[in-house]
Amino acid sequence: MAAPGSLRLSRRDASVLDIVTTCGYNDAMKTVTIREAKNRLTELAREVERGETIVVTRNGSPVLELTPHRPRKGLRLEAIEEFKRKHGVEEVVSFVSADFDDPLPEDFLLRAFPPDA
Repeated sequence: MAAPGSLRLSRRDASVLDIVTTCGYNDAMKTVTIREAKNRLTELAREVERGETIVVTRNGSPVLELTPHRPRKGLRLEAIEEFKRKHGVEEVVSFVSADFDDPLPEDFLLRAFPPDA
């Protein structure tokens, strides 16, 4: 009989627990070794082009994922210039006060907002 508070798992449950605790998220993804990836790169690339994600492992541990390419998101500086040209904007920020980064007074958040004029 197991000691109070201890967990006793069947062999099957222990196997499932091993999978969950050691990269269970990979179960839904195809997994290949680095050697397999090297030898089958073209075939794997075709699978990735179809939307598959393939986990590449070394000694049983995930090292990298082959995933479909997605265009980068983020700041496109050329888009800013395009926007300025389209809307006739010469400067995004036309003036920055010399004290813009000075510390705020201690009571700044305690003061009441001025009434709408």
